Amino acid sequence: MAANPLGEEKSPAQSRGVTPARIAAIAALAVIVIALLVIAFGGNGKHKYTLLFQNASQLVRDNQVLIGGQPVGSVESIDLTEDNLASVNVSVGQELHEGTTAVVRATSLSGVANHYVTISPGPNSNPTLEDGATLGLANTTTPVDLDQFFNTFPRPVRQSLGKFIRGWAQFYAGRGKDGSGNRTYKFFGPGLNRATAFVRELNADQRLFSRFVVGSSKFATAIAARGDELSSAVSNASTAFGAIASQNVALSRTLRLLPPVFRQGNTTFVNLRAALDDLDPLINTAKPATKELAPFLREFHPVLSRAVPVFKDLRLTVRRPGKANDANELFGVLPAVQKSASKAFPHSEDAIAAFQPNLNFARAYTPDIFNGFAKLGQVTGYYDANGHYARVQFSNLNLFDYNEGAGALEPIPPSQQYDAFGGSAGVKRRCPGGATQPAPDGSNPFVEPPFAGSGVTAAQCNPSDLPPGP
Repeated sequence: MAANPLGEEKSPAQSRGVTPARIAAIAALAVIVIALLVIAFGGNGKHKYTLLFQNASQLVRDNQVLIGGQPVGSVESIDLTEDNLASVNVSVGQELHEGTTAVVRATSLSGVANHYVTISPGPNSNPTLEDGATLGLANTTTPVDLDQFFNTFPRPVRQSLGKFIRGWAQFYAGRGKDGSGNRTYKFFGPGLNRATAFVRELNADQRLFSRFVVGSSKFATAIAARGDELSSAVSNASTAFGAIASQNVALSRTLRLLPPVFRQGNTTFVNLRAALDDLDPLINTAKPATKELAPFLREFHPVLSRAVPVFKDLRLTVRRPGKANDANELFGVLPAVQKSASKAFPHSEDAIAAFQPNLNFARAYTPDIFNGFAKLGQVTGYYDANGHYARVQFSNLNLFDYNEGAGALEPIPPSQQYDAFGGSAGVKRRCPGGATQPAPDGSNPFVEPPFAGSGVTAAQCNPSDLPPGP
């Protein structure tokens, strides 16, 4: 054995470096290792519970158990109870409390083994559930599978539903590429929202809703009594929908234009609200004036009733069966009439211009002409034993000449009958108003002057040519 340095001797414990601090650290490390072994191989930190469902809902072993959307465990086993219930044994990494509920859900309707269990824990203030505790049917919800839902319908209904689904598949075939199908479903959510609001309004007034249901029942009874008419209506509706389906492109374009129309309509109605506010002063001002409106309408109602035949005849005037017998056909030929009249009117204007002097001449003699016709019966008012007679002066017609020596009328040759009306003739035409004796106020004969506008002067007629008498 070698000698110790410096001549010192040490004990065996001091030669291995063992101290109380090292002994305490080794003991603590051992405690930690034992705790980890207990956690890892002992309890594993899991709590086991049994969930009772009406059926297993296509759950399989190792399906996830979620709390708040986060995986906290899995399904360990599935058993069948004596009363034909599904006993689902799960293990979760969290203690559960009384009031906990469990629901079986599916990630999609088209899957088979894609179900999972979601747990809604009870309040932490409630008592803790012991490991192995069972949640009965009162705390679990079994989903209804799509197959179960379809199996509730009769076979003909299921077949028709299958055809309906296949028809929609054909309708949307190829629509996913351009995104039109997704744009269609974009409005599905707002539609459900509006439907929810509609149902909420129905539930707001139960009495009114009950009246609606009773009225609908009576309506359905009345429809059932008219089965033949309803069948005809359904057939006609089918024809109408077929016609609409044939215009699929136009209908799609119309539906695309509807949202802008509704937005514009909304803007219009908003502006209309302000316009109605501006109308309030007008309505308040018009109220006194409308007091007599009701009596007027009562009096006007018979007029409208009697006017119905008038409007019916007016309708026939506008359009009547047949040819060339209504205003519609008249308006159709008016362009041709206008074309012909446009050629005739210039000549008519020339004729009117040429006739204007004659009209100016005759205008001053209008009273004489009408009085002659009006008093034609008075001329023959004289009568004797032979009956009525008239006094006629043929000399003024320049047909006869009076022979004072013989005291008789002598015929004037036709070649000389118009000499008296020539430019150098001494006999002039009678003045306007000269067919009767002068009036006391001097209003006839009507010559210019003194009467402006007569158009006949004293040089053109003989004012002294008046019938004898006062």
